[in-house]
Amino acid sequence: MALSIDQSRKDFQQAQKLLPGGVNSPVRAFKSVGGTPRFFAKAAGASVWDVDGNKYIDYVGSWGPMILGHTHPDVVKGVQETAALGMSFGAPCELEIELAQLVIDMVPSIEVVRFVNSGSEATMSALRLARGFTGRDKFIKFDGGYHGHADGFLVKAGSGAATFGEPDSAGVPADYARLTLTAPFNDIEAVKSLFAENRGEIASIIVEPVPGNTGVMLLNDNGFLQQLRDICNEEGALLIFDEVMCGFRVAPGGAQERFDIMPDITCLGKIIGGGLPVGAYGGREEIMRMISPDGPVYQAGTLSGNPLAMRAGLETLSRLREPGFYEELERKTTCLVEGLLEGCRAAGVPAVANQVGAMFTLFFTELDAVTCCSDVSNDCDLAFFGKYFNAMLDEGVYLAPSQFEAAFVSAAHTDRDIENTVSAAKRALDRVTA
Repeated sequence: MALSIDQSRKDFQQAQKLLPGGVNSPVRAFKSVGGTPRFFAKAAGASVWDVDGNKYIDYVGSWGPMILGHTHPDVVKGVQETAALGMSFGAPCELEIELAQLVIDMVPSIEVVRFVNSGSEATMSALRLARGFTGRDKFIKFDGGYHGHADGFLVKAGSGAATFGEPDSAGVPADYARLTLTAPFNDIEAVKSLFAENRGEIASIIVEPVPGNTGVMLLNDNGFLQQLRDICNEEGALLIFDEVMCGFRVAPGGAQERFDIMPDITCLGKIIGGGLPVGAYGGREEIMRMISPDGPVYQAGTLSGNPLAMRAGLETLSRLREPGFYEELERKTTCLVEGLLEGCRAAGVPAVANQVGAMFTLFFTELDAVTCCSDVSNDCDLAFFGKYFNAMLDEGVYLAPSQFEAAFVSAAHTDRDIENTVSAAKRALDRVTA
């Protein structure tokens, strides 16, 4: 039975008059799934409530940061205590030192770190740093890889893997976009071709070691990340891991710890701020010392390292080091994924699921495996996903409103939450396939 969402409808109508598309980030508008975006009023643990009072089990988690669950009491208390002392100084504070030390202790490749205000700012700054360090202008990204909305990242592949990029957004100069080279994820031969055709011109490769903005993608079995590491070593380019999403999500030290591959620069965000706006980039000391005021690569930010975000990050990250935290998180995620797939089989709906740690995506497809962005675009049933998404909303389960996104399990999700979600999915599939 459809939920009553009268107030969300009214809010969305009003928001559309005031905001582009009625939202402040495009995916929130439900364009790819249809229906009315939910306007949320509160959250706690693994649940969110909309303005109409409907409760949902939440697998978006503010797009990843809420690994402890919403409004964790220690995080809330820490932010409140800090806010009472001052919300922003625009000057150094000791909390920056404490969080920097914790990040360096947890993330294997980071020796020096710079805090910023968003993941987009972190990736933009990391690319500028790589260019400044190498003296080169071009870089490689992978099809479907989202690294924020800086001009150079908003590029899709041209005709073939080894072509210059074309702007994927109005307002991105074509000449600027030509510095972006693209290749399919998991295709090492395409990467080698790009280096051969642009010898001595490529500053870096940037990659999500666990892609989440195409839906979760799994690495193939040919050691793709290690081969990227080896190519960068051979060619004098830097390897940038965009761990804004998977950092602290798939292991205490992120994907680089899980896969034992060390990048030169790591970009962080989301979990590092415990739900407040924050980002960071860090890496080898000789690279990071190129940043102003130590070096010639300029980057600044008025609210960078603000005390609220630093305290929220400290309260969050310190709890991730508790024994068994990640093992339990992955156990629950695996139970959920297996239950969802079982429900699909029972309903006769072809589906596969990709899972790494506490990140997963369920794809509706006849494929045996989904390994790259084109698999999602060309071979997954996006219309069916939209129907499934809305049916799950009616069943009280909030998923990401796009097939091209990851879902996240938090420490606050209980076994009962998992069981209720699996049951809701079976009912949703019955409705969609009826």
